[in-house]
Amino acid sequence: MRNFISMTDYSRVAFVSTRIAGTDGVSLEIEKWADVFEAEGFTCYYFAGELDRPEDRSYLVPEAHFTHPDIMDVYQQSFGGTLRDRAISKKMYHLAIKLKDALYDFVEKYDIHIIIPENALTIPLNIPLGIALTEFIAETNIQTIAHHHDFYWERDRFMINAVQDYLRMAFPPVLPSIHHVVINSVADSQLSLRTGVSAHVAPNVMDFENPPPPPDDYTADVRQALGIADDELFILQPTRVVQRKGIEHAIELVNRLGRKAKLVISHASGDEGYDYEQRLKEYSKLMNVDTIFVSDIINEHRGLTADGRKIYTLEDIYPYCDLVTYPSTFEGFGNAFLEAVYFHKPIVVNAYSIYTADIKPKGFSVIEIDGYVTGEAVEKTKKVLDDPDLCRKMVDLNYDLGLKHFSYGVLHRGLRDFLSSKGWIRRA
Repeated sequence: MRNFISMTDYSRVAFVSTRIAGTDGVSLEIEKWADVFEAEGFTCYYFAGELDRPEDRSYLVPEAHFTHPDIMDVYQQSFGGTLRDRAISKKMYHLAIKLKDALYDFVEKYDIHIIIPENALTIPLNIPLGIALTEFIAETNIQTIAHHHDFYWERDRFMINAVQDYLRMAFPPVLPSIHHVVINSVADSQLSLRTGVSAHVAPNVMDFENPPPPPDDYTADVRQALGIADDELFILQPTRVVQRKGIEHAIELVNRLGRKAKLVISHASGDEGYDYEQRLKEYSKLMNVDTIFVSDIINEHRGLTADGRKIYTLEDIYPYCDLVTYPSTFEGFGNAFLEAVYFHKPIVVNAYSIYTADIKPKGFSVIEIDGYVTGEAVEKTKKVLDDPDLCRKMVDLNYDLGLKHFSYGVLHRGLRDFLSSKGWIRRA
């Protein structure tokens, strides 16, 4: 095994996560970070349980994925109660050893100089991976940028658990070679309060320097494919179907608009079950709102479904919507907010904590609610939908603010300064 401590060459960087594929927030941010690293002369490699990155730079380990049966068993036995069976502890360590061996092999195979765990030391969906990473870093002293998107203490479902020892050890660990990066100022404060370490803040970004291209012929039938009539409003909820997204507020808003409309929900339920989706379907019927779930025809790549229907990307869908709803009660940052701004769409946003702390002060013009839909919010929404000049002023202002505060250029400058401060690249 080579000596990580004395290494001075930092040209190869590896992203490590449970999944690096598709359109989830973490995978999207990995792609943006990789663009910056590649622009700075690094070569990027990938370690995960699901991958859609170049095969010659990817290392697939099924047990790294949070949906692997053994990992799911560990997860289910770890949360919801406070007593851990001895057999689960044993299983945890067997899996962690296997994953750690895979990390050693990966780093040796590709001669990796820096690793970037992406939420793998933050959210404990795969506890053995967190243990494996922590021990690997401790044993090698490899330079590590731990990129944290949302911590376990921010989620109610992790509060009752039988793994406090592992959470304190690895989510996140505090080790000399780990440099922590968070995506908002609140996370920075909480990390410092709970662990005594400080972090670099790097907010999520979009490529505002390059506006989205106009729709092409492939997307001309988007509204038809979604079953949206010419006289209907197309209201887009561009998120997964999980409780913290507050989608019932979007349903209520559409009901109170009193107009012919369809509420389109782009993503599936994901890793948090399907009870909430059923609740939304029942609530939509109760509120007489036409809510459609279209994750079967929304993917990261165009194509065809098994039954021959066209598959669109989220970027294909955005240009055709009239309004974006984003009534989340909690977000690590807010990718969907930035997407709506990028595509010049008016947005309804709930005043979740990170929006209030890190986004709202920048001066964005939105339709805002604070925990519930008000008559004022309904009337403002109607006014924005009915007044094209007002809508244009709002979205143009927002785009300019996005370019100023949340662009690739901002990320590039911030990461370059960060990497320079560690001596991993030379300042220009």
